[in-house]
Amino acid sequence: MATQIIHSDQIYIEGIANNDSAIIQSIYKKFVPKVISYIRNNSGDEDQAQDVVQEIMILLFNQAKANKLQLSCPFDAYFFLLCKRKWLNELKKASNKGVTINDEYTSNNEPTEEMVTQTEIFEEKQELFDLMFQKLGDKCQEVLKLSFTLKSMEEVAEKLQVTYGYVRKKKSLCTGQLTQWIRENSRFKSLKIT
Repeated sequence: MATQIIHSDQIYIEGIANNDSAIIQSIYKKFVPKVISYIRNNSGDEDQAQDVVQEIMILLFNQAKANKLQLSCPFDAYFFLLCKRKWLNELKKASNKGVTINDEYTSNNEPTEEMVTQTEIFEEKQELFDLMFQKLGDKCQEVLKLSFTLKSMEEVAEKLQVTYGYVRKKKSLCTGQLTQWIRENSRFKSLKIT
């Protein structure tokens, strides 16, 4: 695949990653009303629309923080399509009631579709990681969480009041167990690992 040109709307992604209140307010003012309108016209209400928007904002924050989000299409189209798909998935889950889809907003934009697919894959990977992480014991979770946030293993050892050797070995064992559980999970095999 050729090198993608980063869209000028990348500023929205960077704003979300940096928790920039002006950018986030701008997103809510410019792009959220379209999402709310879509969801209200498709068997939803204002609260459900706000929930979808919030979930997508958290997903974008996590993906941007992981440096896995380089926007190659307009933010509006990308954000709307993510919210739309999230809502349609919610409707599928609760499909015991009648659903009417009013789809005046369709996207035939290939870069947008590709970006949304990448974000959905990121979300699936994140959910799988979180699910398997919860299976770990408390000590493993504590060691791994600290190793994600502190700069060095020496700091982790000091914080836990254990030796550096212990913390390194524990992290290695916990990471190995986590990786094994993820790879053995049926969801892992269905993901497009990128």
